[in-house]
Amino acid sequence: MNNNPDHFEVLRKIDNSNKVTQRKLASELGFSLGRLNYCIKALKSKGLIKISNFKKNPNKIRYIYILTPKGISHRTRLTVSFMKRKFREYDELKKELKGIKKK
Repeated sequence: MNNNPDHFEVLRKIDNSNKVTQRKLASELGFSLGRLNYCIKALKSKGLIKISNFKKNPNKIRYIYILTPKGISHRTRLTVSFMKRKFREYDELKKELKGIKKK
């Protein structure tokens, strides 16, 4: 699976939010509804999230997004990959700063 940063952000937000609407999720991520919908459909097709209606909500077009076990595992791998990349960037910047100080 690719490491799409949009997918990572959506998975992270879904994991940290309870009963978030698509509109609110799009707003929090700074995505258009179309962009978020595209990401959600891709994540669902990969089996990373489940989509369900709110049980007692009379407005049946509202959904709840839940990470599947596969989605949790994938989000964890993406998080580790993200952290490794940030540590490498930090180390590179640290080396650059040491080089500047020596001059």
